[in-house]
Amino acid sequence: MTSDPEESVRLQGYGEMTLRTAVETLMRLAPRKRTDAAVFRVRDGVRLAQSEIAELASSWGIEPAPHVRSPRLVPEQHWQDIVRGMVREAPLPSLLVAFLLGALVARR
Repeated sequence: MTSDPEESVRLQGYGEMTLRTAVETLMRLAPRKRTDAAVFRVRDGVRLAQSEIAELASSWGIEPAPHVRSPRLVPEQHWQDIVRGMVREAPLPSLLVAFLLGALVARR
C-alpha cells in the first residue's frame, strides 16, 4: 500500500497533486461524488482503490464530510411550533405586553 503523503498523484477532475492533498480533497466531497472520483499514481498510472484511500484517510486522521440532507427533504415547521419557539425565547415583559394587547383587541 502506498503511504507516502508526498507521492504525486492525479485526482480525476482536479489535476496533479500530492497524495495527502488528494485524499483530503476526496474526503471533503459529497459521498456520491467521492465514489465516482478516481486517484491515479503519476509514476505508473495505477488507480488507487477506494478502500486504500479510506484507510489512508483514517490513518492520517482525515474525517469524511458529513452527509448533508437536501433542504427539500426536511419537513417545514408548522406555524404553531414557530410561535411556541418564539414565546419560549421572549423575555417576560414583552410576553405580558403581548398578552394585554391581545386581550384588548379581543374585547373590541
